[in-house]
Amino acid sequence: MQAQLEGKNCIVTGANSGIGYATAEGLASRGATVYMVCRNKERGEAALSEIQSVTGNKSVYLEICDISSISDVKSFAARFSSKDVPVHVLVNNAGVLENDHRTTSEGYEMNFAVNVLGTYTMTELLLPLLEKAAPDARVITVSTGGMYTVPLMEDLQFSGNKFDGVEQYSRNKRVQVALTEKWANMYKDKDIGFYSMHPGWAETPGVAKSLPNFSKTLSGKLRTSTEGADTVIWLALQPKEKLVPGGFYFDRAEAPKHLPFAATKGSHAAIDSIARNLRTLSNL
Repeated sequence: MQAQLEGKNCIVTGANSGIGYATAEGLASRGATVYMVCRNKERGEAALSEIQSVTGNKSVYLEICDISSISDVKSFAARFSSKDVPVHVLVNNAGVLENDHRTTSEGYEMNFAVNVLGTYTMTELLLPLLEKAAPDARVITVSTGGMYTVPLMEDLQFSGNKFDGVEQYSRNKRVQVALTEKWANMYKDKDIGFYSMHPGWAETPGVAKSLPNFSKTLSGKLRTSTEGADTVIWLALQPKEKLVPGGFYFDRAEAPKHLPFAATKGSHAAIDSIARNLRTLSNL
């Protein structure tokens, strides 16, 4: 964990608070050039100023992008690609747990739009810049242990009658883990590492907003954002030969992707069909 990242370019989505903020700060403190991708300009600027002040690293920059909007993600990717800089680390951290059924201006269910479609589009569009950093490039996607409770399902936008935001979030996070496997296999010749991870239950603004009763009941017992980000930083620093391509990590170690008797293992066969669907929806 003492390794330094001078000369490395890192992108962190959802970087103005919680685990994203702690990740950006941890990377910046090790000398990386960090691009914080945030939806809200005001909150992003405050977080940027704080990280620069705390770390003394002035090579931290703010990029404004709403991950729930595919057109916004495409605009960001085009803008960023024009810099023509290699991307050594992409941290897909931006996420949302919306309890009520909400639709984006582009017509997608909100949780799916941010957690799956936006994350997928961002990763695919940044592949050329990640390739520039190979063999040192890696993509780290922040998932959650909630995905253990659900299999991979092709119903990506929760078409059932009674919408359940927590279940939809868990389904989204299962997709992220399966997608990470798929990417690792698809792009193994590009020499880019793909990993997903579970940060543990951390006391973040997102958890407080989306799961207020859970947050209140366990107040003081949950992890800090820094503790939640620890394995993200660890994955960014490890030599790739020590990591498992497409692996799911928890507390600096590979973790199983399925629980015994949860009947989720066979479901990952659906990822090929899901990936084709995501490519169509994102119009890539």
